[in-house]
Amino acid sequence: MGATLVAKDLAAGHGDRVLFSGLDLVVAPGDVIGLVGANGAGKSTLLRTFAGLVPAEQGSVRLSPATANVGHLPQEPERRPGETVRDFLGRRTGVARAQSEMDAAAAALGTDQPGVDDAYADSLERWLALGGADLAERIEDVVADLGLAVSLDQPMTSLSGGQAARVGMASLLLSRYDIFLLDEPTNDLDLDGLERLERFVNELRAGTVVVSHDREFLTRTVTRVVELDLAQQQIRGYGGGYAAYLTERDVDRRHAREQYDEYANTVSALQARAQSQRSWMDKGVRNARRKATDNDKIGRKFRSEATEKQASKVRQTERMIERLDVVEEPRKEWELRMTIAAAPRSGAVVATLRGAVVRRGGFTLGPVDLQIDWADRVAITGANGSGKSTLLAAMLGRVPLDSGTAALGPGVVVGEVDQARGLFDGDEELLAAFTAAIPEWTPADVRTLLAKFGLKAAHVTRPARSLSPGERTRAALALLQAKGVNLLVLDEPTNHLDLPAIEQLEAALSTYPGTLLLVTHDRRMLEAVSTTRHVEVADGEVRDR
Repeated sequence: MGATLVAKDLAAGHGDRVLFSGLDLVVAPGDVIGLVGANGAGKSTLLRTFAGLVPAEQGSVRLSPATANVGHLPQEPERRPGETVRDFLGRRTGVARAQSEMDAAAAALGTDQPGVDDAYADSLERWLALGGADLAERIEDVVADLGLAVSLDQPMTSLSGGQAARVGMASLLLSRYDIFLLDEPTNDLDLDGLERLERFVNELRAGTVVVSHDREFLTRTVTRVVELDLAQQQIRGYGGGYAAYLTERDVDRRHAREQYDEYANTVSALQARAQSQRSWMDKGVRNARRKATDNDKIGRKFRSEATEKQASKVRQTERMIERLDVVEEPRKEWELRMTIAAAPRSGAVVATLRGAVVRRGGFTLGPVDLQIDWADRVAITGANGSGKSTLLAAMLGRVPLDSGTAALGPGVVVGEVDQARGLFDGDEELLAAFTAAIPEWTPADVRTLLAKFGLKAAHVTRPARSLSPGERTRAALALLQAKGVNLLVLDEPTNHLDLPAIEQLEAALSTYPGTLLLVTHDRRMLEAVSTTRHVEVADGEVRDR
């Protein structure tokens, strides 16, 4: 059935900070609304509010019909201990909960409780609407189509990042919600997964709200854009797709700056006029006092009238200033300004694998023969689960080889942003975790650097694991600026970053002089970052193209 979500006058905040207020939005069947804004602007909070997971601080969210099914797919899928792939898919599609509610309603049938028949009918209708009747068969088909070579009874916690991304993709393809709320659905997806996701979203008849950092995905899917402008504390809606939004946004910002400049120039000119008029008035008063005599009544009257006339001009100018429509100065947005500190160059050979084989469960990488030389800029691509992250780990000596050898060259200093952001995924405070990585820095210097990356006092004393994915990614990038490196290893660095930060990272990579190993499925980044080699990983085999 077609369903509509209507939000009226919504507001949300974080502590004493207002994220957004006065938000009105209608999500109708067939809408694909791109929700954009800087990290911390409240995009995920808004999706959770739409889903009913957090209460609105102000305003309301209404569904029409009220029984519509809303699916919220968070940016970090929760992998619960002991939960199998099959159970995960049942939970993410909403069928498991609908089944539980239907079973409870069925158990109440035949009792004297009022309304049990209606409750069972409603729960059955919901279970059917979510696709419960044929979910088992559809799971088999979708998993086979995705080439997901894992058992449905395998624990989710045992899957690799790429395998978990494919299971998340499967849960989306299996879902039959009336409203879809997608929070960073492109994270960790390979190129095939991205194309499937784009087809899925474009073919949906349900209303969809999507948060994504993937510029190409937004360009190909969204029909409207809503921008949460944290700096200006404004919410703006733009018709048309993502490309039209970028053009209109730039025009709006230019007009806002021009309007303010015109207002400020007018105020400045009027204030200068008023100051001049006050000076003439004060000069007239001083002259009147100097020339005043008891018998010069006509002169005193003339000077008094002239002074009063000048005072009237001052009041008239001040009223002109008061009557102006005040134009607030556009606030300067916080911008990530990053560089990558370069260590002295390493030797000519940076890293080598010779006959290297890594076995993990039923997966085998290799044998791999690969050499990375100084200043190579290598793009590493391949499907999820093909072995890209395993290849990086083998080259860096972080996983034992079952056979063959791995070596880093002399003078190699590694800087890494791993896919899991593992350095900042512990229980210790962010400040402590960061300082442990660069012990020569003082806590004050670390705080100053992290603040430049948008991580301020409220962030540095929190457990690193409690930070948002985007905040942990910014911490990892800050470490690259603090610690000189000559081998830069980036595994899906754009995951969870907002769009301005991605552009800053691309700019920093353009001037980085060392060796680069880049794993990314971000199509725009692959175009923007200059590379000299392309290594493709497929089914555990590595080809240097």
